[in-house]
Amino acid sequence: MRSFVRVAERGSLSSVAREYGVGQSTITRHVAELEQALGVTLLNRTTRRITLTAEGARYLDDTRTILRLVDEAADGVRSATDRLTGTVRISCTAALGVRHVADILFAFQDRHPGVCVDFRLSDVQIDLVREGVDVAIRLGALSDSSMQRKQIGASRRILVASKEYLDRHGRPDEPGALARHAIIRMSNVSGSDRLVLHRANAEPSILPVGDRLLVDHGLAARRAIMMGRGIAPTHLWLVNDLLEAGIVEQVLPDYSPEPVPLSILFVPGRARVKRVRALIDALHGALRALPGMT
Repeated sequence: MRSFVRVAERGSLSSVAREYGVGQSTITRHVAELEQALGVTLLNRTTRRITLTAEGARYLDDTRTILRLVDEAADGVRSATDRLTGTVRISCTAALGVRHVADILFAFQDRHPGVCVDFRLSDVQIDLVREGVDVAIRLGALSDSSMQRKQIGASRRILVASKEYLDRHGRPDEPGALARHAIIRMSNVSGSDRLVLHRANAEPSILPVGDRLLVDHGLAARRAIMMGRGIAPTHLWLVNDLLEAGIVEQVLPDYSPEPVPLSILFVPGRARVKRVRALIDALHGALRALPGMT
């Protein structure tokens, strides 16, 4: 049943085989045996794609419920020892994952050594159901209304540059002066071709941003800042250690880019599985304590 559900979600026998670490023939056999036992065809298979039959679509919903109940029943048996076991799959934007979430997960596993964590880093917003992910940490506005979510807060952003860069090129004293500076731009962030800076009791300052250096990864932006490639709008949690060490400085401290919402997404029903619920709670508490969270 688990093999059938994952094939239905991913639309591929080979990808599910790789996910489970078995040969494709094993997954094919699982589905064939299930179809034989039921006496119906669940999947239409062609050389190009796999789709659900009408019977398969109806069976898929019931199977997901059954598998969730199996997990919950196992949790109930284990609750006498208060020991969590099983796998939790989590997806997170790469820079936040490397800088902070990995340590949160390590601490969680130290408390619950029976839990296997499958940690996936990607700046692409994935389909949680299709990829078999239990929990996702998302920066930015959310569009997937079918998922449950837990709001963490807003991630504060600031302007920073290395001390070496500012010593060479000067420290801007008002937003217009940024036009004379190199700006490190995130190419995969919508609207990054302009910089909108907010100041208390004032209209926002809107400045165009050039294309001298574009990066599509937060850790690449962090490295560019450290190496004196320019000024960058960035999340405080990405550079808090560099600020404390004096390697980078905040630029125009009275002005700040718009903060970005940070949320935990999870598949409806999965939070009733004890290990998933425990991880969501651990992440929620730890992420709220990140530098710059409001």
